[in-house]
Amino acid sequence: MSGGEQPPLSGIRVVDLTTFLSGPSATQLLGDLGAEIIKVEPLTGDSSRAIAGPEIDGVSAYYLSNNRNKRSVALDLKDPRGLAVMQQLIAGADVVVENFRPGVTERLGIAPSAVLEEHPGVVWASISGFGQEGALRDRPAYDMVVQALSGVMSLTGHPGAPAARLGIPAGDVVAGLYAVIGILAALRARGETGRGRIIDVSMLRGQLAMLSYQALYTVVNDEAPGPQGAGHDSIATYRSFRGGDGREFVVTANTPRMWEGLCRVLGVPELVSDARFIDAAARLRNKEQLWEILEARFAEQPAEEWVGLLTEASVPVAPVKNVLEAIEDARASDDGTLLTVSDGAGSFENVATPIRFVGTDDVPARYPPALGADTVRVLTRDLGIPREDVEELLADGVIGVPENLLEPDRKTASF
Repeated sequence: MSGGEQPPLSGIRVVDLTTFLSGPSATQLLGDLGAEIIKVEPLTGDSSRAIAGPEIDGVSAYYLSNNRNKRSVALDLKDPRGLAVMQQLIAGADVVVENFRPGVTERLGIAPSAVLEEHPGVVWASISGFGQEGALRDRPAYDMVVQALSGVMSLTGHPGAPAARLGIPAGDVVAGLYAVIGILAALRARGETGRGRIIDVSMLRGQLAMLSYQALYTVVNDEAPGPQGAGHDSIATYRSFRGGDGREFVVTANTPRMWEGLCRVLGVPELVSDARFIDAAARLRNKEQLWEILEARFAEQPAEEWVGLLTEASVPVAPVKNVLEAIEDARASDDGTLLTVSDGAGSFENVATPIRFVGTDDVPARYPPALGADTVRVLTRDLGIPREDVEELLADGVIGVPENLLEPDRKTASF
């Protein structure tokens, strides 16, 4: 939306030392909120640039999906001069986000505690699989690892089937969201005290937190819940059904009014006063009998007809759509759910951040940067490093720039 107000994070500079997904998803969101993101990459680039799968103009769609609204600086951090450049960037940052394995920042000479001692206003967010302390801290972790260890996979899929990974990278994305929440809270506190904070976000802790009521159910019952399929442990009329055409749809008749509406639409009003289904607890106790009745009725008409009838009766209902159908719906709604990411030469469509500020200027969706696309500009203009020094760093392989910016001698860049 637009209305004259600057995006809320305008003026905040973020140094992004992250790769793959958890960290890049966090810094992309910060960029969407108006922060300036400087993505520091090794000379080989963020590893997600090489993920196999769909591509746009030869670039991994995986990388493109999480790196809009950023600038890229390519550095060899094993070279002391490259590390010195990164330290200069950190010195001028409001926020640093990294997802190195625990201990790596200390080995690089940029331990968060040391950085804050020298630059007390910096907010430092570390995202890792298992946190900075504990027995698992040194183990590598990816999305499916934390889904498995947290119990999330045991809840996913249908009873009797093998455990299933969620079809979305919840372990990564949830960690990124919690990192952003922590960063915003720390920036708020810094406004009062002038001091930054160190934030420790664990992917595993994030998944455990997302268990929500299932965690407390487990504690109270001292028993692990099983796969949820397309149902709910506490609400018998919260599940999926099939119409006579085989299409799936979901019904979430949670309240007495919705239950009565469901019975009315299905032509079985007598169920409302049936002792087996008289209230939510009774329906849960006798759910198998209830489902048999409901499934038989739903099989008599196509799913689309049931969706229409239940919608008219104010019973929450929706067809089960695939991702392509959901994207097409979002495109047709034309409400800003999708945005076009463009650099003037190319563009692609992606899902926008769901956060909107009324009366606030939108952040233009800047195309994800090529590896090292902004190295020269950041070093010369932002850090004030003389051109001849930058050329020396480039000639010595300490910094990287895209192929199309290199002069024919391959040792200097177009400034």
